[in-house]
Amino acid sequence: MAKRCFDIIVALIGLVLLTPVFLIVALAIKLDSPGPVFYTGKRIGKDGVPFGIIKFRTMVDHADRIGAALTQGQDRRVTPVGRVLRKWKLDELPQLLNVLRGEMSLVGPRPEAPCYVGHYTPEQRRVLQAKPGITGLTQVRFRHEESLLQRCGNVEEEYIREIMPHKLALDLQYVESQTLLLDLKLIARTLMCLFETDGMAEREQVAVTR
Repeated sequence: MAKRCFDIIVALIGLVLLTPVFLIVALAIKLDSPGPVFYTGKRIGKDGVPFGIIKFRTMVDHADRIGAALTQGQDRRVTPVGRVLRKWKLDELPQLLNVLRGEMSLVGPRPEAPCYVGHYTPEQRRVLQAKPGITGLTQVRFRHEESLLQRCGNVEEEYIREIMPHKLALDLQYVESQTLLLDLKLIARTLMCLFETDGMAEREQVAVTR
């Protein structure tokens, strides 16, 4: 109950304070490329219930029809404005609406698309016991995932075999130890990550692949 109250209060305050940012981003997206301002993708939430995750659109319209579900570092489908939004994680801000609707939490396991959840083992499916989050252990550690994928040959196969198990291990760790204090620490860590240098990011990428 405390976690849900915290989610609602922060999401409401965030949406009010960030209204000018939403308007500026929306205008930039419309001027940058044709298509809608928001993107809604199907994800699997708590207890395996699907929902539509809301993001600012960072790719060309109908990008899912002209490429893989995963995005690599230099993916040509990403628009110029989209690259800026992704760098500063501004494309994630509309998920505050998912939080208000009760589909997501501020902190939790990162929601995956149905095609990847289908590869979960029974043990890994335990991450579905918690509401997915805008940020969390996985989002902090794998915030440069697109750069990691850029080094892969077969992106989909490499993601399922190598990267996804590491992410799920972190998500399971969160599910087993989640507290409001841990959530506050992860939110603070997420904000700090936005201002880390490229060198720091590179060192963490190497650590993840070992």
